[in-house]
Amino acid sequence: MRQSSASRAAVRSTARRIAVAAASAVLLVGPLTTTAHAAPAEQLPAPELPAELVEALQRDLNLSPEQYLERAARAQELGDYARSFRAERPSDFAGAWLGEDGQPVVAVTNSEAARRAQDDGYQATVAPVSADGLEQALAELNRWVSALPRDVSSQVNNTSIDVLNNQIVIDIVNSPVGRALNLPSLIANVQVQLSPGLPANDPAPLGGDTYITADGDVRTTPLDRIGICSFGFNGVDGNGDAVNLTAGHCDAVARDQGGSTVYLPNRSNIDDSTKIGTFTSSTVGTDSTLDYGVISLDKAGVDAGLTRPAVRGGNGSTLTVTGTAVPVVGAPVCKSGQSSSFTCGVVAADRIETQLIYANGTASTIRGFATTACTLSGDSGGAIVTGTLALGVISGSNSAGAPDCVEANLVLAPNGGTSSLGISVQDIEAATGARVRTAANPA
Repeated sequence: MRQSSASRAAVRSTARRIAVAAASAVLLVGPLTTTAHAAPAEQLPAPELPAELVEALQRDLNLSPEQYLERAARAQELGDYARSFRAERPSDFAGAWLGEDGQPVVAVTNSEAARRAQDDGYQATVAPVSADGLEQALAELNRWVSALPRDVSSQVNNTSIDVLNNQIVIDIVNSPVGRALNLPSLIANVQVQLSPGLPANDPAPLGGDTYITADGDVRTTPLDRIGICSFGFNGVDGNGDAVNLTAGHCDAVARDQGGSTVYLPNRSNIDDSTKIGTFTSSTVGTDSTLDYGVISLDKAGVDAGLTRPAVRGGNGSTLTVTGTAVPVVGAPVCKSGQSSSFTCGVVAADRIETQLIYANGTASTIRGFATTACTLSGDSGGAIVTGTLALGVISGSNSAGAPDCVEANLVLAPNGGTSSLGISVQDIEAATGARVRTAANPA
């Protein structure tokens, strides 16, 4: 999971990457008008973005607030067009992304389809393998990996679709079986190390803030059985009850007992933390290929304010969530997590799969999307947005062990930079029947 930006050059890293289906593409430049499709979700105007988010955008992406919102909206328009084009012409469609300049590109398998995309107002590039063909190749590759002896398959970190280069990529451990990639674990051993208290301007918990999990009562749970993660998006389940959507591996401490108890931490005395709910559903590639968890909130969780369509950045700043989105390669994203607050990047891959191998020798496959935003230990489960739209929750990162994102960027820069795994919030909604709260639909 080392794709570090939307550019062709930065997609590659020092990892050994075996191209299963690769070819160069011929760029056909078309007009840059836009084509009307389904109306995108409303977003906040630029002046209403939190100052901390604006700072992260300029620091991490060199984008103004206006450019960020414009590119986020353009990516969703492109995603809508790509889905329609693929449904109509499945053998012609090979992928879509935003270029480094923010312009939408559609990859197709022949010149006639390229002219169609150009006529619809998009740049087009001709590639040899359709998106359906790439996905079938990825599935076959993963079946092959899963059939290998365990000591061999354990050396395969992940497999993904590189739409920019129209190929399947496999990342392999630096060992006699492969060469050069230290992929992060999806489930990190996180110590109970809590950040300073929330600022007084908005003390109520939000997406991106800290929660802790325990085997039942936090007062009788040993410290090594207490976990720490970040809230994702507030939502409602199929019955209309309040929930929070987060990462499933955050429920690991009590998975065998039916779900971890969730607390708002009391930073001066963990034993006095407030119980606000329980994991009622979670998976880490067990009964699906996703890493998601559903925290059912009790009255204390509702009373605490975990019903607002908002996520937090740094210094108490908040961002209102106005809708949901799908990952599009090149789309700008920002993440909210308790360890590193707002950090920003781009979608580097809209589909990536990685094997998670358990201590008992069994394995499962996690599917999500890759971004270049820095995430740290404790950010797991936090919210990923594009513009002001909910995009996904944080699952894993190659910078989890770093003390801060400055250090992570310095250390990881020679190997392609920071890279994080996100789980699509729309996939979580489809799997669980839950719905993210948004400004347009808060209840």
